[in-house]
Amino acid sequence: MNDLIQLQLMDAQSAMDRAIDHCESELTKIRAGKASAGMLDGIFVDYYGASTALSQVSSINTPDARTIVIQPWEKSLLVPIEKAIQVANIGINPQNDGIVIRLVVPPLTEERRKDLVKKVKEEAERGRITVRNIRKDANTKIQKLKGDGVSDDEIKTGEGEVQKLTDAYIIKVDKHAEAKEKDVMTV
Repeated sequence: MNDLIQLQLMDAQSAMDRAIDHCESELTKIRAGKASAGMLDGIFVDYYGASTALSQVSSINTPDARTIVIQPWEKSLLVPIEKAIQVANIGINPQNDGIVIRLVVPPLTEERRKDLVKKVKEEAERGRITVRNIRKDANTKIQKLKGDGVSDDEIKTGEGEVQKLTDAYIIKVDKHAEAKEKDVMTV
């Protein structure tokens, strides 16, 4: 296979890897009724005038399946952390006891579980769309190689390889979504 086509395939593969990683991280943020430190990703605290990630100003632990304990490294951060969690609107009220902040994750209702499954499916569809867009871009770039002296047969072979890559990555997205759905629906 032509080196230029091989380069396009490698670019497409790395872009698809990033798409899968992003999809995984988005699926992790969907709460499945179990406490996880990942639920607090994206929460920032005002730390001496700078917006700082919660994980960089405290230790976050999950002592059991329903509780998250946040222990700030400075006691003065208890109230700002509490406010940041309330503003983030993750559906859990923080309990500040003066030393640590506890988040008790409530059990999910059947209706809420079904809503979360819808969210999982939406996120998986976004992942599949991203992978397909990467395929489209790669095929366009491979088509443009015709001007660089690449034969039609090599272009067809390259497009076939891009399609194989696309199929493999869509299966990966589906597997992640299926696992998350199972996780959400487990009582």
